[in-house]
Formats: sequence, structure tokens, C-alpha cells
Amino acid sequence: MSGSLWHGFADMGAVTSTGPFVLTRGEGVYVYDRDGNRYLDATAGLWFTNVGHGRREIADAVADQLGRLAHFSGFGDFTSDVTLELADRLASIAPVPDSKIFFTSGGSDSVDTAAKLARRYWHEQGRPEKEIIVGRTKAYHGMHVAGTALAGIEPNREGYGELMSTTETVEWDNAKSLLGLIERIGADRIAAFFCEPIIGAGGVYLPPEGYLAEVRAICRDHDVLFVADEVVTGFGRIGGDSWFASSRFDLAPDMITTAKGLTSGYVPMGAVFVAPRVAEPFYRGGVWWRHGYTYGGHAGAAAAAMANLDIIEREGLLAEATRLEGDLARALAPLADLDAVAEVRTGLGAVSAVQLADPAQGLPMVAKLREYGVSSRAAGQGALQISPAFVMSTGEVGELAERLHAALTGAARS
Repeated sequence: MSGSLWHGFADMGAVTSTGPFVLTRGEGVYVYDRDGNRYLDATAGLWFTNVGHGRREIADAVADQLGRLAHFSGFGDFTSDVTLELADRLASIAPVPDSKIFFTSGGSDSVDTAAKLARRYWHEQGRPEKEIIVGRTKAYHGMHVAGTALAGIEPNREGYGELMSTTETVEWDNAKSLLGLIERIGADRIAAFFCEPIIGAGGVYLPPEGYLAEVRAICRDHDVLFVADEVVTGFGRIGGDSWFASSRFDLAPDMITTAKGLTSGYVPMGAVFVAPRVAEPFYRGGVWWRHGYTYGGHAGAAAAAMANLDIIEREGLLAEATRLEGDLARALAPLADLDAVAEVRTGLGAVSAVQLADPAQGLPMVAKLREYGVSSRAAGQGALQISPAFVMSTGEVGELAERLHAALTGAARS
């Protein structure tokens, strides 16, 4: 096997030494390696395979679209029919009515798009001094320049120097920290506050009771744009029979960044939902926003998204994600009693984490879990990420919990 591939977020010396974990196919909530071994996919790829693996319906929709028109530029007045259709469909489920949809190639694109648009919006309002973008500790907002600068995961920023001087960081779980920053440097300098409804890559941390409503009110009171980063939580993963956390918690954000679940990861695509307030200066005529991506609104990706949304609606997968919210809490909570586990974070959406008592055991435990037929991932400081596809049954959740228990206690493999 070639050693030419440079993996993201990896110690390539270690990968070269042990070899990559090579997957060849997936079916439902299972993935298979090149030796035919089967694994429960505990993470839905990387939070994205909401409808499960191997959905031929999506593949066929993409193939049909590619055979007619793969893509065309979305700049100026160009677009494709399926891209227009998808934009209207997304606008119909947007938490803020009459939102505009700006397509990107993925989550990192969406974050940088929202950061640029926030600053450009204030420029159009005659307030160019409002340029500071605020993030939170533990936060992850992708790995483009703005997202890296906003990162609340310190190792993700190390070694790059100062990418953006106009970013600030507040405590992830303390709304008063945001208020204090605003009072200290002035609301007239702050463009936007970026907030993951659930901290994802930083370790899977659920928002404290009332936190989201409080930070939203602070932003509204001080005329700071509120950007909900729903790359993870969007398109049903938040549970509560809601498409978005912004709907479940009535946040009415100024922008929402999305990707992952938009296509269930079958092809790359992202989208920024832009509330009418922010879009208005650019729709009145005579104003260009000189920003966009070659593959923004890709026709083949739009076809995948349409088929993906069809499956979610037809199979009632928003309700299934809500079921998973309870299933995961019931099945995983007992793991907190194990010596190897510090806590289990669960109970909101199809997202959970098993925090190891020794954070250094995160990567070794991921490798050990494979021996028990589970593919998982270490997030934050030694947290095992659990974010399955919405099609994972109650029985399969129980099986996942049993295998986690066995691996964490060193039980004999069955």
C-alpha cells in the first residue's frame, strides 16, 4: 500500500509505522475494512453520515445529475436548476424566515464566509470599525484562516503566528465572559460572536442550561451579529425533532454555518444561512460582495443534498435523532461508573462523549475499540466521540454500549 497519503490531524510518523486504518465500504451503521472486518461506526464518519452508509438513492441522484450537468460557475447570474431548487428548499426550513442561502464547499468555507460577511456587512452599514470576531474556549470552527484564528483549541493555532489580529476568545460556558468582553473593548468594535450550540471537536460539551438564550440576548442587546456554527448540529443531529439547534432553542441567528449533514457526507458541500437583516444591503442593488467558491452550489452536490433531505423527511429521521437522544443517554450513562471513565456527556441530540479519566489514553483507546468492532474517535482531551447515524437502532445503541464497556474494562472479546 502506498505511503504517499498525508493524513489530516495525524502524527504521520506513527501512521507510517503502524499503517493506516483502511475502510472499503459501509452499510447502514457499519463500516468494513480491507480485510472484511465489520465495525459499528460510532461517529457517522466525522459527524456527517446522518442517513447511514451505502444509500444507493443518493449515489444514483448524483450520477444522474453528473450525466446531465456536473456543475457550472455560480458567479454572476449563473446557476443550475437543481442548485436553485435546493436553495429554496433550505430557505423553507431555515430558522429565520426569508433567509438567503450562500453555498460553499464545506464547513471551513462556511465559517470563513460568515466571518468575511460579518465584517463586510458592518462596512456597508458605515461602521467599518466593527471588525472583531469573537469565539470561545474549546471551540472548533474549521481550519481555514478565520476558523483557525477563532479556534478555542490551542494546539490547532500553534505554529502559525498571528493569522488574524481581530479575534477574541471568551469562556465557552459563561455568558458573563462575553458580556465582560463587550463592556471592556466596546460593542462598537465587535462584528460577530461565533457559537457552536454543542462544542464538537473540542470534546463534545453540551451548553449549560440557559446559556444559549443568554448569549443570544447579549448579542442582540449590543448589536453584535450572532453566528450559530451548526456544521455539526445542523440537519437533525440536535434532536428535538428540529432541523437546527437554532430552531430548537429559538436563537434566530443572523447567520448559520452548515455542511456535513447537508449531504450526509456523500459529496462535499456547505451552506451559510443569512438572515434578511444581513443580506439586505447586498440585495438593494449596486453592491457587489466579491466572494465565492468555484464549487459553491455544485450541481452534483446539490442533487446529493436533495436526495439526502428526501430520505430524512420520508423516513422520519428527525424523530429518530430524538429517539437516539434518549437511547444514548440510557445506554451510555452507566459507563460513568467505570474507573477508566471520568464522566459521560450526553442527553442532547444524537451526540455524546465518554470522557476518559486519563486523557492520554484517548488515542490508544480508539485503537483498542477497533479490536472490539467499534470505530470511534478521540475529541478534545481524551473524550470518545459518539455521534451515530440516525438509523442506528435502539438495539445497536445497546450493542455499542456493551462493546465500549468491554473495551474500557479489558473484558475478553466475544
